[in-house]
Amino acid sequence: MLDQMTSSRPYLVRALNDWICDNDMTTHIVVDANADKVIVPREFVESGKIVLNISSLAVEGLFIDNNFLSFSARFSGKAMDVCVPISSIMAIYAKENGQGMVFADEPTTTSPSPGSKSPGSKSKGADKPNLRIVK
Repeated sequence: MLDQMTSSRPYLVRALNDWICDNDMTTHIVVDANADKVIVPREFVESGKIVLNISSLAVEGLFIDNNFLSFSARFSGKAMDVCVPISSIMAIYAKENGQGMVFADEPTTTSPSPGSKSPGSKSKGADKPNLRIVK
């Protein structure tokens, strides 16, 4: 039996991108440019973050799988391949009205080592779901 599920972030990124595109709006993502394996044009990074337009008019070959989002685009006239781990995507939204989603940090998927807790001990609220309303 699996104790933890895979990240929902890639599924939400794909779904929200489809929703924004279906409404003829421009999809932007906010990326933590300091995260590992992020390949973005560094001259556009501000305060460790970069906002990327991933609409079909701005990029070629948009690919979103469960681990990475990648595409080719021009930045100040120079072609570049961009690749960001899904975990580095902090938000996705429509440029025109700001509707979308900001992602919270996800817990790591490592399991505790045997004997790290005494039997029967539980953190307060450890088994309760943690849901929030996002507007």
